[in-house]
Amino acid sequence: ELRERTGAGMMDCKKALVDSNGDLDSAIELLRTTGQAKAEKKSKRIAAEGRIIIKSDNNHTVILEINSETDFVANDSNFINYAESVAEAILNNEVDDLENLNKVNITNGTNVEMARTELIAKIGENISIRRFDKIKQCDNMGLYSHGARIGVVVSLKGGDEKTSKDTAMHIAACNPISIDNEGVPEELVSREKRIFQEQAASSGKPPEIIEKMIQGRMKKFFKEITLLGQSFIKNPDMSINDLLIESNAEIISFKRYEVGEGIEKKEENFADEVMAQIKGNES
Repeated sequence: ELRERTGAGMMDCKKALVDSNGDLDSAIELLRTTGQAKAEKKSKRIAAEGRIIIKSDNNHTVILEINSETDFVANDSNFINYAESVAEAILNNEVDDLENLNKVNITNGTNVEMARTELIAKIGENISIRRFDKIKQCDNMGLYSHGARIGVVVSLKGGDEKTSKDTAMHIAACNPISIDNEGVPEELVSREKRIFQEQAASSGKPPEIIEKMIQGRMKKFFKEITLLGQSFIKNPDMSINDLLIESNAEIISFKRYEVGEGIEKKEENFADEVMAQIKGNES
């Protein structure tokens, strides 16, 4: 009965019952305590696998990244159920950070953090909720998931369902940094400009030509990394800006999550995988 209620291993359940003199409630509390200890012990282990979950209701859309140490656990039903319940908790509660989210109940008497530590004790891997965004519904929400590895939520004013879905798929494949030039971080712009200046200076050309070279390279740089400047993945003859104008749409915001991005792990290029899938669907 204890194992059924907690999901803990048989030997852990036996030990907890012995240590609590057969009292079921005390044993449950003991398992939670030992689960917390195990979670703390595993917390320094790198969790770079996991899933991206997207959930919507009539008012909001939630995008969530939750991590595990291996893709085997990321595909385990216990992990998936936990990830889904966390996304549901975000959708149904006013939470704006992980600290507040951890306190939200997902079942009677069990909050998000307690459920996480119990899951760690059960499966033996570090589990972490890395980030989430809760986006208010708008005229047109474009949602796209590439398996459980990449998730995109894009908000459009105007347009139609096809435009929002195509834009979301494009974002998944091409990974723009921002909507337009103004959204590109200043430190990135400065770094690229410095690199271009050094490259141009070594050419030996006159200063006025060098300046034009730098301007041309920066223009190309912005076109490649901004959503509005990028060539549309399904039709490279037009930009995303052209697509939105043609569809009478305006982009409000977008969120793109990729599992483990920025965490040191084995190199895998899932953006290329998305591109290959899109091109395959179009042929």
